[in-house]
Amino acid sequence: MGHGMTLDGRTAFISGGGRNIGRAIALELADAGCNVVINGRQDRTACDEVAGEVAALGHQALVQMGDIGDPAGVRSMAKTALERFGRIDILVNNAAIRPEKPFLEMTDEDWHRVLAVDLNSAFYTCRALLPGMVEGNWGRVINITGMNAIHGYSGRAPVSAAKHGLWGLTKALAKEFGPAGVTTNAISPGPIATEHKDPHMARHIEEHRPHVPLRRLGEPGEIAGLVGYLCGGSGGFVNGQMFAVNGGMQT
Repeated sequence: MGHGMTLDGRTAFISGGGRNIGRAIALELADAGCNVVINGRQDRTACDEVAGEVAALGHQALVQMGDIGDPAGVRSMAKTALERFGRIDILVNNAAIRPEKPFLEMTDEDWHRVLAVDLNSAFYTCRALLPGMVEGNWGRVINITGMNAIHGYSGRAPVSAAKHGLWGLTKALAKEFGPAGVTTNAISPGPIATEHKDPHMARHIEEHRPHVPLRRLGEPGEIAGLVGYLCGGSGGFVNGQMFAVNGGMQT
């Protein structure tokens, strides 16, 4: 890890932890000494595979399948995780959905479903897990925002609104919980080489490649490495920031 300290004995909760960036973060933190709670909604097999990789690194893994946008579901997952590990020290709000639809064709359900997963879920997880961090006078909250927190995209109004909101939540929590030893930061990944079942999302990522000054897509491990830094000892004075990891694309 090389970020100033190990995380031996710490436990991390990662939403959307079964694939892509979430998987890379789970393995980065496990390699640093963390036990890991892996949340997913649909792909149990992928989450179980990550849990196996965490166990191979010598640490405990708990798979928690459930809808991160449902407050009752989050309460239940948090209760189980806290009963298992005692306290969650690191929270990575990574899960997101990014549907494309013209604004004037959106239904109330379309709008609220995106906000539930991309913004409200962070409120639910923070509300459930911050008390233990405050009690222990140590914690790390990392919100994965994406470029929707910087730019507005046609056809993705609720995603942009939610991710801008997540950036606002990050700044507010940094001020409120900093005195308790809990840092809150955001990471805005640019186009990352990931696997997507949604062809629209895969196309959206590939369309950005020519606009990246480095002329390549990012790798999940490059996001995970920054998470490791923010959670390690060298990142302890970083609070309330958003890191644009996008290969030099204009912000």
